[in-house]
Amino acid sequence: MEQLHNTTLPFPGSGLAKRIVPCLDVKDGRTVKGVNFVDLRDAGDPVELAWNYSQQGADELVFLDITATHERRKTMVELVKSVARQINIPFTIGGGINEIGDADALLNAGADKISINSAAVRNPELIDELAKAFGVQFVIVAVDTRRIDDKNIVHLNGGRIATELETLSWIKEAESRGAGEILLTSMDHDGTKAGFDNTLLKTVNNAVHIPVIASGGAGSVEHFVDVFEQTNVDAALAASVFHYGEILIPDLKNVLRANNIEVR
Repeated sequence: MEQLHNTTLPFPGSGLAKRIVPCLDVKDGRTVKGVNFVDLRDAGDPVELAWNYSQQGADELVFLDITATHERRKTMVELVKSVARQINIPFTIGGGINEIGDADALLNAGADKISINSAAVRNPELIDELAKAFGVQFVIVAVDTRRIDDKNIVHLNGGRIATELETLSWIKEAESRGAGEILLTSMDHDGTKAGFDNTLLKTVNNAVHIPVIASGGAGSVEHFVDVFEQTNVDAALAASVFHYGEILIPDLKNVLRANNIEVR
């Protein structure tokens, strides 16, 4: 089965290079960024940003559609086509994917992977269906987590609704159902620029056999060094530090290499 492993999906212990992943939250066709999931401000045109990141040396991109409208699928399909024409690195689309047809439209338009979050919690069998239809390597399960009473709890709808699911048990279930990667966002750290939630990330990464993408809290180059050294996750994702030019990807990769962290 080894030959089926997509090169953009390093598996723990495989010794493959760590990935740097800019994330673009898209609302009404524009890239936006907030703090702890609120107070959104404009960060630019998503297609222009995507091209810029591919030139800078980003390994992958993630686009999350945060606009809940009936028109979203048409809009996102057009965005995917535009991005696919502009860049040659893998990219993932998430938001509003509730059934096979949604994923099929986005993958056919040029997306490399799809990401599901709230829809997977509400209907866990969707993970099985997508993995069976498209292959494990195409399915990322995104998990938004926040600490409540000393437990990490899964949240839905952009972090607005707390569930009764404990984060680690849900991630293990997602893996067992066919998730190819986990995109784990700590809402307590999101937008704070105070560093990733390395304790949680290490626990999760040690518990699963699929790649984990760290999200939430990047504020400096050192935070990326810390997350790779302390947790051994496969990838680290950030938004505002990249969008506003606070961290340039070539500089970040140079520092990671200087710390003996293998990057592309």
